[in-house]
Amino acid sequence: MGDQIQFIVEKLNQEPFRKNYNLISFDSLESLQLLQLLSDVLGEIDPKHAVDIREELPEQTAKRMLNLLGILKYKPPGTVSDLSAFRQGLVTGSKAVIHPVLHWLLQRTNELRTRAYLARFLVKLEVPAEFLQDDAVADFNKQYEELMEAFKNLHKEHEQLKVSGLSTAEIRRDISAMEEEKDQLAKRVERLKKRVETVQNHQRMLEIARQLRSEKEREESLAQQKQEQKSQLFHAEQRLQRAQVQLKEMQHVVADSKPESLMKKLEEEINFNSYLVTEKIPSEMESKKTSVYYLEKVVAEPAMTQADLTALESELDEVNAQMNQLIEKRMITYEPTDSKFSMYRQQASIISRKKEAKAEELQAAKEEMSSLQRQMEQKSSQAHGLEGSEVLSEDEFKQYVSRLRSKNTFYKKKRLEIAEITAEYGILQRTEELLRQRHEAIQQQLQAVEEKKGISGYSYTQEELERVSAVKSEMDEVKGQTLDNMSEMVKKLNAMVTEKKASLAPVIKELRQLRQNCQELTQERDEKKIQYDSCVAGLETNRSALEQEVKGLLEECAQEESNYQYINCMKRNLEIQLQRAKEEMKAYVSPEAQERRRAVREQYTRIILEQENLGKKLREKQKVVRESHGSNMKQMKMWQDFQQLMECKRDCFLKQQNQAAIGQIIQEGGKDRLVL
Repeated sequence: MGDQIQFIVEKLNQEPFRKNYNLISFDSLESLQLLQLLSDVLGEIDPKHAVDIREELPEQTAKRMLNLLGILKYKPPGTVSDLSAFRQGLVTGSKAVIHPVLHWLLQRTNELRTRAYLARFLVKLEVPAEFLQDDAVADFNKQYEELMEAFKNLHKEHEQLKVSGLSTAEIRRDISAMEEEKDQLAKRVERLKKRVETVQNHQRMLEIARQLRSEKEREESLAQQKQEQKSQLFHAEQRLQRAQVQLKEMQHVVADSKPESLMKKLEEEINFNSYLVTEKIPSEMESKKTSVYYLEKVVAEPAMTQADLTALESELDEVNAQMNQLIEKRMITYEPTDSKFSMYRQQASIISRKKEAKAEELQAAKEEMSSLQRQMEQKSSQAHGLEGSEVLSEDEFKQYVSRLRSKNTFYKKKRLEIAEITAEYGILQRTEELLRQRHEAIQQQLQAVEEKKGISGYSYTQEELERVSAVKSEMDEVKGQTLDNMSEMVKKLNAMVTEKKASLAPVIKELRQLRQNCQELTQERDEKKIQYDSCVAGLETNRSALEQEVKGLLEECAQEESNYQYINCMKRNLEIQLQRAKEEMKAYVSPEAQERRRAVREQYTRIILEQENLGKKLREKQKVVRESHGSNMKQMKMWQDFQQLMECKRDCFLKQQNQAAIGQIIQEGGKDRLVL
């Protein structure tokens, strides 16, 4: 309790409360001050509850707090068993009630703030069934549920975006970059519009471009439809081929077999299916049902502690021991007259197991065959999707090889032709380059002649004038055609406008009447809405009170049920322990030596004697080790010194060998020098 109060005081002294309490001042708060403090904490979680409790009645305060605590899923602690006592303590401001509530609220403020925010939009308003019979109310209720689902999805997306790590600064930078790109695109569009407006007949060109784009889209959709139809056709051909193969197999079987063999196969298949239906599948269903029953039984039971598990394990061991005893008694009282029946039973059980195993193997083989067929179909469909072909037969493969050879010879001929064309293309490139150089030289000579004569640029100006005159003549022709088309379009548009006006006149009159009717219906709907809202408010208050009462009763029932289950489990544990104690006492008092040996006391006595004997042996061994410790240590020291001495001799020997080898090398080097 002290740790709880310490935690509450620390949280209240922090932001956003800043109460500056200590343990003494907090413990000396009156009931009204505690209620106001609880109201402030609830107001921090839900701003609607930030009110002064002196301005409302105690019943309203308690009802408001209980409603919010129910939304926040607060459960009273185990010490407050009676819900009415909890309500009474909340009304009177009892410390035993308010302190746990404050501790629970301050532990998870952020989580509860989110839960209160979501409850404002996700607490569903229950509409009575008689009101839902009205179409308008039903439509509004459906729209209300759709909006609630949309809010759930948006909130989930919002939480995912918060977790994804995208910061507002990055989003703002992206938005600003996108706005800049948008402005640049708008400027480019404006420049292109201005450039296009100078072109004659640009509207018609734009219309033609739109038609071209729509036709391209239509072409893509048609190509997609064509591809889908091709795939459907391929699947249909595959099914047809499979059916033909099956038909051929059946015809082959019918041609090569007799009615007796067909009947025998059918009988075998019928026997196998009847075995599956009558024996195998029902036994499997029974085993599954029993396992499901035991699992449901385990789930329905309350949570088990370690003591319960140990008790169950001990009970299981006892049952196994009893089973072993019964088996031993049965083996002792075994009569030889039943040997034949037991032999037949064993043979029947072996045959039934073999039968089950073969049935499982047959079923597995059938499943494997079906899976292989599905894989074959998938592979064939993948091959078709990759523009491949089906698996060829032997004759088709020979034809394919012959076609491939002819295509190979044709390919080699074409390859030679391509080589000749490539060589000729190189020659033509060289010729073009030479002609271009000659043309440039002639142009330079012509320019020099024009400069000498004083008419430089004459040839270039003459070419430009001829090109401009040709372009001007073409533009004049286009202008004349454009003016004629525009005059015809204006006439057509005027005629269409007059026709539309004449056809829309009666429709406009009807629209005016419908607008008046719509205004009247809107006023009537507003009046009905006001009545509905008042009725909903009254029903909501009654519903919330009933829900709180029902929730309290359900929680009380659940707590009583858990207490009953706990007491029942404790009772069973005590009964098991009492039974074990009785059996132990019975075995200990029993005159039979075998029964006394099974007693736990006798077993532990034997174990204690064995451990004492083992301890004596270990103490004797320790004594021997202590007596021989000094001599052993001395011997170990001598061995270490001997090892160091041998290592020193080895090092000296290695050094001597190295020095001898170095001297020999030096002598050989001196001899070589003398020879030189």
